[in-house]
Amino acid sequence: MTRIVTRSVPARAQWQLEQEGVHPLLARLYAARGIRSRGELDNALSALLPPGELTQADAAAVLLADAIEADARILIIADYDCDGATACAVGVRALRAFGGRVDYLAPNRFAYGYGLSPQIVDLAATACDGGPPDLIVTVDNGIASVEGVARAQELGIAVLVTDHHLPGDELPEADCIVNPNQPGCTFASKNLAGVGVIFYVMLALRAELRSRGAFVDGRKEPNLAALLDLVALGTVADVVRLDRNNRILVSQGLQRIRSGRLTPGLRALFVAAGREPAKASAFDLGFLIGPRLNAAGRLADMSLGIECLLSEDESRALTIAQQLDALNRERREIEAGMQEQALAWLEQSQTLDGTPAAAAASNDGSDGTAGIALFNADWHQGVVGILAARIRERLHRPVFAFARGDNGEIKGSGRSIPGLHLRDALDLMSKRAPGLLLRFGGHAAAAGATLREDDFARFRDLFAEVAGELLSPADLTQTLETDGTLEAGYFSLDTVRLLEDEVWGQGFPAPVFADEFVVDSRRVLKEKHLKLRLRKGNLRFDAIRFNGTDAPAGDRLRAAFRLSINDFNGVQSTQLMIEGFADSEG
Repeated sequence: MTRIVTRSVPARAQWQLEQEGVHPLLARLYAARGIRSRGELDNALSALLPPGELTQADAAAVLLADAIEADARILIIADYDCDGATACAVGVRALRAFGGRVDYLAPNRFAYGYGLSPQIVDLAATACDGGPPDLIVTVDNGIASVEGVARAQELGIAVLVTDHHLPGDELPEADCIVNPNQPGCTFASKNLAGVGVIFYVMLALRAELRSRGAFVDGRKEPNLAALLDLVALGTVADVVRLDRNNRILVSQGLQRIRSGRLTPGLRALFVAAGREPAKASAFDLGFLIGPRLNAAGRLADMSLGIECLLSEDESRALTIAQQLDALNRERREIEAGMQEQALAWLEQSQTLDGTPAAAAASNDGSDGTAGIALFNADWHQGVVGILAARIRERLHRPVFAFARGDNGEIKGSGRSIPGLHLRDALDLMSKRAPGLLLRFGGHAAAAGATLREDDFARFRDLFAEVAGELLSPADLTQTLETDGTLEAGYFSLDTVRLLEDEVWGQGFPAPVFADEFVVDSRRVLKEKHLKLRLRKGNLRFDAIRFNGTDAPAGDRLRAAFRLSINDFNGVQSTQLMIEGFADSEG
């Protein structure tokens, strides 16, 4: 069972927020998330950190402004996830609005892998009409592309790297690098997504062009706020920490979406997902819209997703969105089969070859194994990241899942738990076993690695060993942090709508409450979901737990839950979305 704990709420901060006019429930929730005054909740664009504070953003603006004035060929090299697709769309849309001669390239992940490699540079050299590009701009990648940037220099192509990933020991010798996580950058928000970085570069570029008198003689200055719907989508989908700066970007983007001021492609994706933009939430962006875009990069080519975001033709955008929706359904089917295989092997404590797995774990994680690595030659490269996330959620262990690549290599994607910085763990492994990792990179919570297939067993064992050293027993205990009990008067549709209007996400978690209930009835839906009828005093609720059927026996239970709206035949009621069960609360 999950251990349920309650966030502490600084009484002084809660009182201060209430005195400043914040709704009492929101005051309690915000105080528990570190908010101390109403001023910290100001989501106006004027409250954004200035672009000039982002190291090298001004230099990047000069580089781009010079390229625009020279009518130079600019080529954006995009990553293959939602952050990369939205970053590419923001860059292309903004540069075209500024008069730039710009195109983009979204390399196939299966043929070229991640980042600006020499092979991608060679491909880019033939991608522009009229000859090789004069300037390559990376979005959501490039900070580790030492060899790729060197190849571009050999070909006489300038390179602007915009990225947010953690740098390695060596930086590429690009003409300019904009990355809040590069050494020496003092930008206060280290959590910008790739789309946030390129948006900031475009803000700096507009200021540079303005200083050069580009917006005179009737030429209208482009409104970059029109791109905030895309910035919000990429920021939420990449699961970066929603610090204050990111909350402003997401809040402003959601405001535009809800008011109907969104790009045709994003509108089409909402239609494909069966959601109304007027009721959009951060949850919709992260769990409904983002996965449909990601499906293109996972199973096909992210160019399809980027074209959707760039299209000004509503009909064409809807056609592409429907294709993306079909790819997402296919992705779910593939993922379900892979997850079934993985869980079966873990339950048997066996790896693919049938030998005992040093990294196998029991369903409740009680066997003490700290890290899990899985490999199947038949698994899909584009889905191993989701598989790792699903196994991580189920077992509360850091997980790597690998699929077969080319030339005897396997490519893996990992997801971690609090307490283990995944990229740092890989870095430690690379030092202990030189040559084991052919390539690796990523963040604290997610990372990727490439190794030789023959080295999988070594990786599996070393990953379990390193994870065991870096994770404490407390880290390995699945803990669900909640906001405690919810007063009876707040079990209402008004409360659900109040909470849905706010911006929640990574590092600023959506409210989860906990309480004891009497179980009036329970049943399993579609062999994988648990439907409950719960009672608390005189109140009765429908509750559902998705992708899980286990629950404490008996007629009473303690549950952690989110509030949601159940809309059935046009009748709306409050529903509890079960996050976990426990016997006690800490």
